Amino acid sequence: EVKYLEGEEARMGKHAQLVMGPAGSGKSTYCDTIVRHCEALGRVVHVINLDPAAEHFAYPVSMDIRDTITIDDVMEELELGPNGGLIYCMEHFMENLDGIEEEIGDFDEDYLIIDCPGQIELFIQYPIMKAFITRLQHWNYNVCGLYLIDSQFVSEPAKFISGILMCLSVMYQLELPHINVLTKMDLFTQHKGANDKLNKYLTPDMNVIMSDVRASSASGPPRFQKLTNALATVIEQDPLVSYVPLDITDEDSINYLLSTIDNAIQYGEDLEPKDPKWSDVEFDF
Repeated sequence: EVKYLEGEEARMGKHAQLVMGPAGSGKSTYCDTIVRHCEALGRVVHVINLDPAAEHFAYPVSMDIRDTITIDDVMEELELGPNGGLIYCMEHFMENLDGIEEEIGDFDEDYLIIDCPGQIELFIQYPIMKAFITRLQHWNYNVCGLYLIDSQFVSEPAKFISGILMCLSVMYQLELPHINVLTKMDLFTQHKGANDKLNKYLTPDMNVIMSDVRASSASGPPRFQKLTNALATVIEQDPLVSYVPLDITDEDSINYLLSTIDNAIQYGEDLEPKDPKWSDVEFDF
């Protein structure tokens, strides 16, 4: 049985999820799902939006970067493009962290779900998010990084490799307890052979995966084959990536993921932690 914590018995300390992933990976859907699920469990959660380009939310947002700066205003006033505008907004956000600390001060003992922009360069190229995480930890928050990947990334070996590289890049840069989430499983499991692919890619045997990748690239240009082989060698030597599947229509799937996050940041540290087991969760294929 999957163990998850409820209500007052789970509330100790400060905890935060940093929800990351490329555009279209399901970050907003994930936040909406977790908010509703936590409400049903009696948990108090607060969503913080850090995306200055976001348009609307289906869930209440406790703090919104757009209340202080929006990407549309920055692009218009400073004549910047979308990426330059985003970097400017995030740097402005970092310059005003003292005010942010005051704003979230009322959230003590509660749980933050931080919805981040999808541009990966914020996490691997600029020090912005790393600095924000450092400040959260200074404020005594236990932070867990969640990197969401669309389940289509396990449909082909080459896509799977690109997903692994994204996850590894963020894991190395942020140095957090980290969980990779395979989203939209309710759609993926409708395809023929989904069960076999899922079992193959969730906790991958990199030797087998890399053999598939090499075979799929064998008919391509020689320079691409050499690049693929080089990437395969790197990943085989450092097999750190595994995935937790999320089907938002399945309560067991949501419970399992939440339990995994709880254990990663010791949410409910007064209770003896129990490691979730993948074998305890059943999915209908």
